[in-house]
Amino acid sequence: MERPSRQRQRERESEETEEESAEQTCPECESSDLVTSADGGELVCEDCGLVIEEDTIDRGPEWRAFNHSERQSKSRVGAPTTRTMHDKGLTTQIDWKDKDAYGRSLSSEKRSQMHRLRKWQERIRTKDAGERNLQFALSEIDRMASALGVPRSVREVASVIYRRALDEDLIRGRSIEGVATSCLYAACRQENIPRSLEEVSEVSRVEQKEIGRTYRYVAQELSLKMEPVDPKQYVPRFSSDLGLSEEVQAKANEIIDVTAEKGLLSGKSPTGYAAAAIYAASLLCNEKKTQREVADVAQVTEVTIRNRYQEQIEAMDIH
Repeated sequence: MERPSRQRQRERESEETEEESAEQTCPECESSDLVTSADGGELVCEDCGLVIEEDTIDRGPEWRAFNHSERQSKSRVGAPTTRTMHDKGLTTQIDWKDKDAYGRSLSSEKRSQMHRLRKWQERIRTKDAGERNLQFALSEIDRMASALGVPRSVREVASVIYRRALDEDLIRGRSIEGVATSCLYAACRQENIPRSLEEVSEVSRVEQKEIGRTYRYVAQELSLKMEPVDPKQYVPRFSSDLGLSEEVQAKANEIIDVTAEKGLLSGKSPTGYAAAAIYAASLLCNEKKTQREVADVAQVTEVTIRNRYQEQIEAMDIH
């Protein structure tokens, strides 16, 4: 049987839908006899057949069931599984609040009992050292991803890459933090949300040299297809940090496109190349920023910006 709360919710939603349709009238014949189609996607006038609304929100599940047994077998509850947790989010967790289902505070005896239960719950979630290490690595990925401000899809991809590295026994002889950081860096590149090695190393507990070395090893062993980073992907973020307008962003993208076609991008750092294009565009659009300001945002040196800037304005034939 369905839960009473779910039944009440469905009844309430159907009543709301009926009330909304009762309030509406047909703009063609002004009839109030409006019906919803069988799939719930259209609101149709029963008298003249005019479709008043289409693509309405279907609040039901995505599956269909025609009898009670099918409905019971397809019904599901709980949050979706995720690779960002070592047990894929399938185990339960005891809440830290010392309150019962009615919101009342627990007695001192019950509080101490729940404290013991929480402690044992945390202990039995990991059955061996391998699971404990996986739990630590995934929590590190989650921490660094939060500090970098990347979306949840990047965390999922990084967790999958780390699990693949664990299955291939690539962790042996390397630090867990180093492999976790390199997996996060690879996930950022795969999802076209680039973060430079300098930015990743700032939020990591591992040196930049070790991250780069581990990243190359993991990418080679797992055959990860990595395309070169497009400097234009850095332009919106750098421009936003510098407070530049859309006009400067468009000009910077134009400079990158024109100069890249002439082969200037080959062998150059994408962050430095994007920073130089932004600096040149800010001068052309009368929103001047100093080389030091641009270098601080892009985390490159002023010398890099000067060199790339000179190459770009010569290629653009700007005097």
